[in-house]
This record gives sequence, structure tokens and C-alpha cells, in this order.
Amino acid sequence: MKKLFFVTIILAIQFDLFAQAPKPKLTITEKTIIKDSSGMIYPMAIWSKLMQSGDYSLRPVDINDPNTDFILFKLTEKEKEFRNTTAPKPAETKFFVTGKAFGKLKTTDMYGKSWNLKDLKGKIVVLNFWFINCPPCRAEIPHLNKIVEKYKSESDIVFLAVALDDKSEIESFLKQIPFQYNIIDRGGWLAQGYGIKSFPTNVVLDREGIVRFHATGYSTTLPYWIEKSIEEIKAVNTLQPK
Repeated sequence: MKKLFFVTIILAIQFDLFAQAPKPKLTITEKTIIKDSSGMIYPMAIWSKLMQSGDYSLRPVDINDPNTDFILFKLTEKEKEFRNTTAPKPAETKFFVTGKAFGKLKTTDMYGKSWNLKDLKGKIVVLNFWFINCPPCRAEIPHLNKIVEKYKSESDIVFLAVALDDKSEIESFLKQIPFQYNIIDRGGWLAQGYGIKSFPTNVVLDREGIVRFHATGYSTTLPYWIEKSIEEIKAVNTLQPK
């Protein structure tokens, strides 16, 4: 039976949120019954998508029963904040080193606009490496769009997405799932140049082009850490003597 590892991670967080007792080893499989408080049973295709949104979680009916059913419920804003602030920070990638320079980046996006990291000195740069046929890449896009929306009035924060796909493929994809980053098409050579082999990979650079955050893979807490990194960089700049 296929194990749903992203759910296992969320469950570990959820136990911390709602119980102080030692956490049992519970595994969710394709045969696990997931239902809401009314008793309505949800198919995996639906409840897993709700879980990926970051707005829902699962509570075991009986934490002492390894075959227990689970209750699907919507998190309150307070619960989401608690989850974000108490969950472990996403593991760093093997591709970059926090505190080290990101390196050179000089290319054009899918609409012909030139991007040179050297010219972006003084700006905060948020990078995403992805490709269309990557389920976790697609899952995080709505959350990344919310970050762009939050900072849309701040011209000193730049969002760049390096896609492995061709322009025509990306344009077709964007009709179904909009992505608000500035997208660089056919960026496989860029990803390869940085040694990136896992996707999605997210990186936040400070105003000097130094890596301040980097992580690979999808996580419901990832957007929180990207925003936290941006705010920490902004705070350092604010505290600089004028």
C-alpha cells in the first residue's frame, strides 16, 4: 500500500497541536478512512488536495489504534499560525549554502525581458525552480502566488521562476494554473549549473545576493518560511544606519 508521506508529516505536527501524550506511529494508506465530523467519507483525491491547501488537517479517532479512522477538519487561523511557528524549518538543500553567495544569473524570461543578478543588487530575490509535470511544483504555485500578491507594491522584491519547460508548454499550462512569478523558460541549463536535481527548489537571496533560505520539496509551511526570510532581510535593512 502506498504511504502518503506528506500526510504523515502533517499528522506529526497535528499531534503536537492537540495532544501532549507521546505520539504513536500511525500510517495513512489508500485504504484509511478519512471523514468529516458529520461522518461523510472523502475519497483520497479530495481529502489529499484539501490537505495540500494547508487549510485542513487530520485528527485520529483513536490514537492507540494503528488502523484508526481520521477526522478531516479545517484549521483556524490561530491553529495555522501555531503550526507554522512550531513546525521544523524545512531542511536545507544540498545545492546551496546559507550565508554564501548564490552566484551568477544572467538570462531572459519567456517574454524576452533580461535578468541579471548583478543588476538586482539592493533587491530581495525569491527564486523557484520547477517544471510542469512535477506534482509538488504545481501544488505550491497557489501559495507562491499569495506571497507575490502580498508584496506586489514593493518593487525591491523580485520573484523569478526557472522552468525546465518550453515557452509554448508553459503558456498552455498558465491558462489552467496562473503563476505570478517572472518565468524563465527552458531553464534546465540554469538548474544544472547550480547542481539542482530535485524540484521544486526555493531560494531567497538578500540584497547582496547572499543565500538566506533554501529548501527542496513541497510543504504546507514553506510559504511561511519564505515570507519569514523576506521579512528578516527587510528588518536588517531597516536597522542599517542611514
